[in-house]
Amino acid sequence: MKTKPILILIATLIIGFLLGMLASAQIRSHRLNPVRFFFSEDRFREGFYRIIQPDDQQKVKIDIVLDKYAKINSELQHNFHKEFEANMNAFKQEMDSYLTKDQISRLRDMDEQRQEMVRKRWQDHERDSAGFRDHGSRRFSR
Repeated sequence: MKTKPILILIATLIIGFLLGMLASAQIRSHRLNPVRFFFSEDRFREGFYRIIQPDDQQKVKIDIVLDKYAKINSELQHNFHKEFEANMNAFKQEMDSYLTKDQISRLRDMDEQRQEMVRKRWQDHERDSAGFRDHGSRRFSR
């Protein structure tokens, strides 16, 4: 007799937890959308075209400016990643002298997980950019 209310309570908690996770993911995604278009040259261009909706004469002049700054932003992002990795490697080397073998092993495991997440994010980004580029080229090839 007591098991039915307990099962209902557990099921309700699980459903609430899953709904909370989905809602949280949607909120994060919605908040990051305005920033995402700076991550690739194609998204940079598409984002500004969508916002300013230039006519054909403006596009010719605006393309020059967008090409310049899209390239600069892309280089900044690339340099940031390289410098971040170099900084993390220096950090690990300095920290290793103070840690036990077990602690070093746990940090390496964490770093491998981080690198795997970065690889997955880049794969997702490449797939997304490829689809975005195709969509964008059809839309603005008038």
